Amino acid sequence: MVLRVSPFPNGFVAGIHAIGWALIVPCFWYLDRVIAVCKSTTKERKERQEEECYLHPLKVFFGSIFFFIFFLLTAPLAFLGFLLWAPLQACRRPFSYHRVELTSAERETNRGFEQTGKASFTFASANLCLLPDSLARFNNLGHTQQRAYEIGKRIAKSVVRPNVIITVESPSSCGPVSPSDSIIPRACSDTDGGLEGQSQPTGDHRSEPTESSASSDDAEEPLTEPSSSQLNYNENSNKQGQSDNKSPAVLFSQRIRRQDEEPWEVSPFFPANIDILCLEEVFDKRAAKKLTNTLKPLFGHILYDVGVYACQPPCRCSAFKFFNSGLFMASRFPVLEAQYHWFPNSRGEDALAAKGLLSTKVLIGQNQKQKKVVGYFNCTHLHAPEGEGKIRCDQLDMVTRWIGEFQAAHKQPDEEVVFDVLCGDFNFDNCSPDDVLEQNHSLFEEYRDPCRAEAGKEKPWVIGTLLEQPSLYEEDVNSPEMLQRTLVTEEVRKQYISPPVPKQGVPLVYPEPGQPWIGRRIDYILYRETSISKLCRTELEEVTFISQLAGLTDHIPVGLKLKVSMNGDYNDE
Repeated sequence: MVLRVSPFPNGFVAGIHAIGWALIVPCFWYLDRVIAVCKSTTKERKERQEEECYLHPLKVFFGSIFFFIFFLLTAPLAFLGFLLWAPLQACRRPFSYHRVELTSAERETNRGFEQTGKASFTFASANLCLLPDSLARFNNLGHTQQRAYEIGKRIAKSVVRPNVIITVESPSSCGPVSPSDSIIPRACSDTDGGLEGQSQPTGDHRSEPTESSASSDDAEEPLTEPSSSQLNYNENSNKQGQSDNKSPAVLFSQRIRRQDEEPWEVSPFFPANIDILCLEEVFDKRAAKKLTNTLKPLFGHILYDVGVYACQPPCRCSAFKFFNSGLFMASRFPVLEAQYHWFPNSRGEDALAAKGLLSTKVLIGQNQKQKKVVGYFNCTHLHAPEGEGKIRCDQLDMVTRWIGEFQAAHKQPDEEVVFDVLCGDFNFDNCSPDDVLEQNHSLFEEYRDPCRAEAGKEKPWVIGTLLEQPSLYEEDVNSPEMLQRTLVTEEVRKQYISPPVPKQGVPLVYPEPGQPWIGRRIDYILYRETSISKLCRTELEEVTFISQLAGLTDHIPVGLKLKVSMNGDYNDE
């Protein structure tokens, strides 16, 4: 089955919807600017210290009046557009789909799994806080359109970099070490150019495109680019490497890992050759479009604008959704099936967005017995406010049930499942006393969390993924290389990573004597082995904490690499 591109059943309905939305957008934009002009980020306040003191108050006063007047002038058109737009949400599929048809050569690379029976799959997840500019500023992040464009460029640069495999023999008595991915950043021109080609192979050999170009309305000045002189670390947070002062033009990965060592690293890059990318809080439609345009030459299959709008359920005013779910999924593999559910139990400001679960089934290729090889990929974003663990637990119950129903409905006898992954922003961690209820949920009995030692206790190398918003632009965390160095040093890291949340009325004693300080890790990538084919054996290759989006979001992206081996001699009963 091939998904249709448009979320509407026919072009006529899509056209009426586009007209309605075009009438709404000007009014919405002016309202956004009314608020944004009055709210500054810490970076902007610091930059204004060099200006004359009277300039900013004048800008706020006249700017807010100007935008408010135009908001009032465009409000009647917006109301007319709303009357066209809102009723059509009842017949809208809850996501848009972009796909690029593969060439015959690329179809051959999809069948590499058929020849070897082995493959590595790489996943990444990141919360981008791409809200309308005015709302993003309450998280100390502004310039949503610029950030979306820059985030797309940085991810694209990382995904296409070469991936060199080196096997190192240890000179000490510890014996051989495991294979290590080494990184050789290629020099990139500062001039924006188009990505070569409009489709990508899904195998290991991929051509390297140049930077993505923006459309005419994206011509905004790019934010700070990551330096090509960046180190990879894979060392205990109590040990700082001596390579901090080095800045070679070409760098290999510094990590040399023993066979019994946890496979993790802190990297200034997204993993090379990501197979499926999940992004959260891509609420802004223009930002989603920018990401799609930048990433589509690398990921041929993208689901965006995921979620429902207006009255939900349709024709009832019990819950009005102003924003979609914010979920965004980019895949190298064709999407065979996709289904979205929204959480009906959201409260407060979270109820304004259609947060929920996106479940997909992707086609990998064929195995040695000519059976289809598929994978399941699920992404979600749970309830945000602290102290409301019961709501999140109920949502985890829904996630577990919906995933089971989706897989049962779309399971075919002539296919083999090689991975079942669940990722997203769960909005709770595994170290806060306030999150005990969620930490003990049965979901973690089904899905494996590679960072989790047990309920309420992280593995000692975990660093946390939630940054403190007031300090996003401090020197220690405002660039990929500086954030990377900060994350691997415990004493510095604790100044910028959000600490565990105490239980109400109970003083927090953290960490326990002799234990490392670990911040809040609310971004997860989990995988399940019980639901995949009996032919398959899964091995964890690496967990990555990614610093590449420093200064662009208040979360630290995470990556997961799984090695899957399929036994072709297995006889089904």
